[in-house]
Amino acid sequence: VQLQASGGGLVQPGGSLRHSCAASGSIASVSDMGWYRQAPGAQRELVAVIFDDGITDYLDSVKGRFTISRDNVRNTVYLQMNSLKPEDTAVYYCNADMADIKYPHEEFEVWGQGTLVTVSS
Repeated sequence: VQLQASGGGLVQPGGSLRHSCAASGSIASVSDMGWYRQAPGAQRELVAVIFDDGITDYLDSVKGRFTISRDNVRNTVYLQMNSLKPEDTAVYYCNADMADIKYPHEEFEVWGQGTLVTVSS
């Protein structure tokens, strides 16, 4: 099983970007899905998470600007980022707890590849 992310790029302050991240492979289940980011010289931090019951949680600094959502049919998680600020510049990673059909009762954490978001004028 794997996660394939898309999105990212260069955007001006105040602009918007949308990330998507699709799970593929021999998937038995996908539970919690989320987005992390890592700015240069900083630790990776959780930006947003959406639990399998649809409840969401956000990093305080992105509340009201970012929205996480998921499509359980397509096993895809999205991150809509609005009103972007230079401090949102980072590599963004998607993450999910998933189970393989070979071991359907054993969940493990899967990471997608990072995508760079640069917010600059």
